[in-house]
Amino acid sequence: MSALSRACDIPSDSEMLGVGTAHFLYRDRHFRSEAIKVLPGEYYATASDIMIVTLLGSCVAACIHDPQRRIGGMNHFLLPQNRMDDGLAGARYGVHAMELLINGLLQLGARREALEAKVFGGGNVARRMTRSLIGQQNAHFVLAFLERERIRVTAQDMGGDSPRRIHFFPQTGQVMVRTLAVADVPDIELAESALESRVGQPQGGVELFT
Repeated sequence: MSALSRACDIPSDSEMLGVGTAHFLYRDRHFRSEAIKVLPGEYYATASDIMIVTLLGSCVAACIHDPQRRIGGMNHFLLPQNRMDDGLAGARYGVHAMELLINGLLQLGARREALEAKVFGGGNVARRMTRSLIGQQNAHFVLAFLERERIRVTAQDMGGDSPRRIHFFPQTGQVMVRTLAVADVPDIELAESALESRVGQPQGGVELFT
């Protein structure tokens, strides 16, 4: 497993405990909850009552949860592995993103044998062959990784042509997915393409909302 990255710089008076590279903390008015946004190439794990949010196109996010210890976390990766062999091992690559997230959960007290996963993304938002292939590769990778690591997948929503906004509640493991119109998030392809240049059907315990 890769070494853990630095702990997030969360205000001490929030009484939030978390590790990871995500740092965009805000108050979500719709859910009336403190929230932290996981951007492409980031991850976050916590034992606190906070919502973790991300926006996905061809990228994939894994939400992993220990239901007994009420600890959970999310990552957001662009590619299964570092194809350029440039020595980078950040969470932009699935193989490292999964290791970093699992390490973070274990550091917070989760038990490996209790971990469960819900996985999302891998869409062809731009409706281009290259983006479709990336999404398919990401989806295949995350399911194969979890099977190999014997982490049970309790829900998935992958593929398709629409972006998704993922809302994950790490203490309960609840996930809410909002399917968006591409026109509503015009920057998603630019964000994923920029990260790449530097480097489905819903089922089982996922609530879809509009």
